[in-house]
Amino acid sequence: MAPDNLTIIGTAHVSEKSVEEVKNTIIECEPDIVAVELDAARYQNLLNEKNGVQEDKEIKIREILKNNNFTMFLVSGFLSYFQKKIGEEVGVKPGSEMMAAAEAATEAGAKIALIDRDIQITLKRALNRMSFWEKAKFIYSIIASFFSKDEAIEDIEDIKQGDALEEVMGYFQEMSPRAYEVLVAERDAYMAQRLLDLEGNVVAVVGAGHKKGIQKNMENPQDIPPLYQLVELKEPRISASKIILFAIPVIFILIFVFAFLKGINIQSGILEFVLLTGGLACAGSLLAGSKIPSAITAFIVAPFTAIHPLLAAGWFAGIVEAKLRGVSIEDLENLPKSESLRDMWDNRLFRILLVVVGANIGTMIGVFLSIPNVLMPLINKLMGM
Repeated sequence: MAPDNLTIIGTAHVSEKSVEEVKNTIIECEPDIVAVELDAARYQNLLNEKNGVQEDKEIKIREILKNNNFTMFLVSGFLSYFQKKIGEEVGVKPGSEMMAAAEAATEAGAKIALIDRDIQITLKRALNRMSFWEKAKFIYSIIASFFSKDEAIEDIEDIKQGDALEEVMGYFQEMSPRAYEVLVAERDAYMAQRLLDLEGNVVAVVGAGHKKGIQKNMENPQDIPPLYQLVELKEPRISASKIILFAIPVIFILIFVFAFLKGINIQSGILEFVLLTGGLACAGSLLAGSKIPSAITAFIVAPFTAIHPLLAAGWFAGIVEAKLRGVSIEDLENLPKSESLRDMWDNRLFRILLVVVGANIGTMIGVFLSIPNVLMPLINKLMGM
């Protein structure tokens, strides 16, 4: 099965010209189906935003903080922020061309096909594939860009030109090849297969960065993986960074136990470990703008979470901070609408996320400082040096 006739429009997601191009093409082609680069959740969100519908959902801080959800929430929030920031600069809301396509389809009596993969699946697959250092580099790049000078966008249409687009894609591929594979190449294959499953006269509206990949996949359908493989969520493989993450607390505990059994005084070592991990977690929390009770919580739990690889001091500090600040659904909705770093700083949900990061970084620094200051002296005593 394949479309009898297929027209693919490559758009810039925040371009007024793209909106007009989409409308005009649909009017001219009179398609049976209009396929758009959206999943059901994003399409519903755009409809709600257009119609002014408030979603009835509750922020569950514990769910955001555990497992990969925190990183996923932080990354998706920043990406949404940047897209909206560019859109406001050029006077076009992100997703306007997709909504224009859907509206034009309705007016033309055409069906609407949502051909993109669920964004939650995409982000989870990307995070599962990324190494610890790739995640750190990616988040650092996003945060660092907030402190860089804003440059005016002279012509948003330039990003749709081949050379510029290839340069951007090439940079992203170099920074995190495995994330690129999930966010771009996998979605190209997924959307190509969805288009191959359609019949009749079809107009597809996709981001300019996906057009070439989709066309290549459609020309070589035998190379497209089965769709179930592109949506399954496997447990992330055990990487070297995870082994190190688990090994460090185990080594700490074993050294203390052996020293205790050998009759070596470990009280001063334990005290220094507590002060380093707890003190720096507390300092990190305060530097991130936390309230005093949250910082005290970070101090108390950090020595324990430091030797438990599945827990993090920032989670506990963040939960306390959330209760103290009274985070609401408005904070979640306003986060992507922030126009400046100051706006983000004033957002209570963003402040909670900063507290989580600050406490966790402080704990991590405390653990590494404990290696030469606490662990090595104990090892020397055990070896009789």
